[in-house]
Amino acid sequence: MKCLFVKPNGDQCQANAMTSSDFCYTHNPEISEEEKREAKSKGGRNRSLAIINPLPPIKIEKTRDITALLVETINEVRGGGLDCRVANSIGYLAGVALKAYETSELEDRLDRIEIAIKN
Repeated sequence: MKCLFVKPNGDQCQANAMTSSDFCYTHNPEISEEEKREAKSKGGRNRSLAIINPLPPIKIEKTRDITALLVETINEVRGGGLDCRVANSIGYLAGVALKAYETSELEDRLDRIEIAIKN
């Protein structure tokens, strides 16, 4: 459900309402301005702490290595040990790597077929 707050220009707020409220966190009249300021400040501080401990490098040679990386990343996020933004980057890059491996494998197969046809 969307927040029921109506802005001064007449547009309704597009944020999702809190579970036990008709309003989002920002527009919820039950939350004090002090709490809202503290949440904003805390959010700003947390943004700069995306990587507290750098992740060790891993070797990716086959597509199954990417699958293992994704499984490990999912488990780290679920366990609270990895920031979602870092996990999102890993997921995106893993997808790019997977496409590169697939393209490389297709090129290798095509090369073998061309060689077989010429002989």
